[in-house]
Amino acid sequence: MTRDKLFRRPDFLDPAFPGKWSYCWRCALIEGVLTSLPKLARNLDIERVKWSRPRQPAMEMVGEANQSLPLLVLADGRTSNHQSGKLEGQAFINDKDHILSTLSKRHVFPLPHP
Repeated sequence: MTRDKLFRRPDFLDPAFPGKWSYCWRCALIEGVLTSLPKLARNLDIERVKWSRPRQPAMEMVGEANQSLPLLVLADGRTSNHQSGKLEGQAFINDKDHILSTLSKRHVFPLPHP
């Protein structure tokens, strides 16, 4: 993989809460940043995945235990001091604040205002 890839989930229905339409606020935060800065977002591969598990596209890259979203999988051979883990040489970040920080450092996104 030659570019960083961001997985996130859009709105969803959770079977544990029948009839309740929801969204992941962490993914929505990152979605807002990406939408606000579309020229910068073009430097990433971005994929929306279904809320229900298994989240196959993410799982195939970083394993079943690491499919929580949002998830930033770093390009081949790349690492970060914010990475949550590594599977078969593939580093990934699954913390929203660390994802945002990495987008700032690696892809010139602005920093969140304090």
